[in-house]
Amino acid sequence: MRGFADRNPIAVAACLLAPAGVAMFSMDPLLLALALLGGLVTFLLVGGKGGHGWTLALFCFMALLNPLTYHNGATVLFVLNGNPITLQALLYGLTAAGMIVAVMYWFRCFSHIMTSDRLMYLLGGLSPRLALLLSMTLRYVPLFGTQAKKIQQSQRALGLYKDDNIVDSFRGGLRVFSVMVTWTLENGIITADSMTARGYGLGRRTHFSLFRFTRQDALLLAAALTLTALTIWGMTGRAVAYYPTFRFDPLTTRAMTGYAAYGLLTLLPAIHIGKEALTWHCFKSRT
Repeated sequence: MRGFADRNPIAVAACLLAPAGVAMFSMDPLLLALALLGGLVTFLLVGGKGGHGWTLALFCFMALLNPLTYHNGATVLFVLNGNPITLQALLYGLTAAGMIVAVMYWFRCFSHIMTSDRLMYLLGGLSPRLALLLSMTLRYVPLFGTQAKKIQQSQRALGLYKDDNIVDSFRGGLRVFSVMVTWTLENGIITADSMTARGYGLGRRTHFSLFRFTRQDALLLAAALTLTALTIWGMTGRAVAYYPTFRFDPLTTRAMTGYAAYGLLTLLPAIHIGKEALTWHCFKSRT
């Protein structure tokens, strides 16, 4: 039995990037609330851990930043140091913060599931060089940190650091950074030469892949694309104004269809995971 993370990377990428893509270009508070809820639920179900504290802090900071720096709006809540704090600026700040946090959660889900081999499978057919560059970048992010710790420990063993000297610590950090830049460039050149010598990216090539595109993957991809199209259709023409007064267009049948479609789109991974869990539970209960 294949879970959501084990599905074909094409279908998984569509299910994760479509909600984020719609949320990026919308300031509709109801739509963004669905995006944030779906992203949080999906992040928890796919095994994501941690990071909620600083995400909440970022949300609060961005939500308060707009009313403190932008004072337009008809409804004044109170005056702070001679500057009016308006309800409309606060609502806009909350919506903008919700949009950024929601997109962050969806991309955290994407980075949690889409490993380097999945990205190679996803982009290898379109652009082998881009796939190689992206795979190398993802590989060097943790490798860079590990190598930096080794160099820092080596320099400490040689006595090049003094913990009570800020200037010496700063110089030591610059030495580590200089060594790491040289090390990264050398390894990148070696890897590129090795891949070129093996003929990577020259004409059409065959490759081994563990991923298969099954009928269930096709249905999942079709569902994601259909729900995305219905969302765009339902949201087209709707306007949300924040200044000088907040205005939210009345709900129509077309708009409700768009909201319902987007709600299902954001919960599509959760529905798939719940379906697989229920199927597995029923299978175990029969044995």
